[in-house]
Amino acid sequence: MTPTITAFERSPDRGQGLARDTRVRWALEEVGQPYDVRLVSFSEMKEPAHLALHPFGQIPTYEEGDLALFETGAIVLHIAERHAGLLSEDANARARAISWMFAALNTVEPPILDRETTRLLERDEAWYDQRMPGVEDRIRNRLGQLSARLGDSDWLDGAFSAGDLMMVAVLLRLKASSGMLDEYPNISAYVARGEARPAYKRAFDAQLAVFTAASTGS
Repeated sequence: MTPTITAFERSPDRGQGLARDTRVRWALEEVGQPYDVRLVSFSEMKEPAHLALHPFGQIPTYEEGDLALFETGAIVLHIAERHAGLLSEDANARARAISWMFAALNTVEPPILDRETTRLLERDEAWYDQRMPGVEDRIRNRLGQLSARLGDSDWLDGAFSAGDLMMVAVLLRLKASSGMLDEYPNISAYVARGEARPAYKRAFDAQLAVFTAASTGS
């Protein structure tokens, strides 16, 4: 059965691959699973039909038969557990990869999102210049810890896994708006390896195509 995911009709990231449907597209591309995409507008995301799939009115959602999922971590884990390619057959390695998925979403991403919120929504506040250095210091603390753990390895725990997919996707948010990754050459190279994967390129191109079509009215 071909799953269906939802994505922005007009992505606010302007096709940069930062919208969270890209993470799900990437996972599906990695495992070779064809999928359909249903584009939704911002108004449709707040309507009952979409809220029945995602109670917080966001994207992406994932539908497969009578199963409906929301939240990228849950969706990518579901894909990884049901298809070969993103989780090792070794039980311990699988568990470690899942730990890295949670680390990406719960430990590394929050300060990055805090920076985005501060930069985009609070720039005109009187305390902006005092707040931003502290926000960026918290990001650098996490990047330093991640850099130390990654070392000279290509991936976080042996072969590429769902943990790497989620970590690279999170770090790409920082790459798009900051030069901080350049302070950690091994992390910068790690992200570049993720971007170089054919499955990522296909996912990125698919998301960019949606934005391009919407921009040209085609």
